[in-house]
Amino acid sequence: MTLTRSPTWIPTAAVAALLAATALPMQAQQATASAASNALAVAQTTAPAAAQQQTIVRAGSQAPSQGPEQYFTGKVRVDPVFAASADVPYGTAFVTFEPGARSAWHAHPAGQRLVVTAGVGRTGVWGGPVVEIKVGDAVWCPPGVKHWHGAAPGSVMTHLALTGQKDGQSVVWMEKVTDAQYGQ
Repeated sequence: MTLTRSPTWIPTAAVAALLAATALPMQAQQATASAASNALAVAQTTAPAAAQQQTIVRAGSQAPSQGPEQYFTGKVRVDPVFAASADVPYGTAFVTFEPGARSAWHAHPAGQRLVVTAGVGRTGVWGGPVVEIKVGDAVWCPPGVKHWHGAAPGSVMTHLALTGQKDGQSVVWMEKVTDAQYGQ
């Protein structure tokens, strides 16, 4: 599992970095990055009206649920944001763990990203150390990696989970994390 800070993604910067990696002269890099930025702006302003619609899911409009006892130790609240669909093959939820609460061991067929939004938590991968995670930390757990996550003993922790879906499946649940594995 790799812990990273969530970067700000800017299309023109990504184009410039890609061009730099291919060692094009600076003028060609600037011209190509500028053209890419202009093409993006034109596409955004000339798209048909039907393509410019959005769906807004209001905060609190979906019922929260308690994390099922068979998959979690301690009190856990799941606030769904949106479910996976054919257009967007990942679901999203805010998950809040009370102090000491944690998930069971599990893996995701298409991987999972977590962004800690409040408190202090812990996470671990099978055979690896327990790692502390804090507000702003982003966690990427690749497909098939056996892991767990939850709150630290003295802190509530909330994370935004973006969980991929593959062949209609988003998670494979396993055994519960023991107190020794949690690090108590």
